[in-house]
Amino acid sequence: MDQIVLERIRQTVTGNPIVLYMKGTPQFPQCGFSGLAAQVLRACGVTEYVAVNVLADAEIYENLKYYANWPTFPQLYLKGELIGGSDIMKDLYEKGELQKLVESAKVS
Repeated sequence: MDQIVLERIRQTVTGNPIVLYMKGTPQFPQCGFSGLAAQVLRACGVTEYVAVNVLADAEIYENLKYYANWPTFPQLYLKGELIGGSDIMKDLYEKGELQKLVESAKVS
């Protein structure tokens, strides 16, 4: 566990309203779960967010699991808080809850 990398992650998730750690990019996801996560954000009307490609940064890839004690990708953070992965995002979206969460994240 690298404290410097964990601090970098903390600064990213607390300094930006919406952050998605994913494999690949929103335009070119490199796994189905990451693709689904980007799709769900699009469905919520989210066009601006920080997307971090964990495959392009080995330090982030290795240390992100320690940051929020969440072992898999993608990971969605709203206002510094971990929401979860693509399954949780999809579930919240289908209940109409994710739309409200991202709206409040964009406002503040």
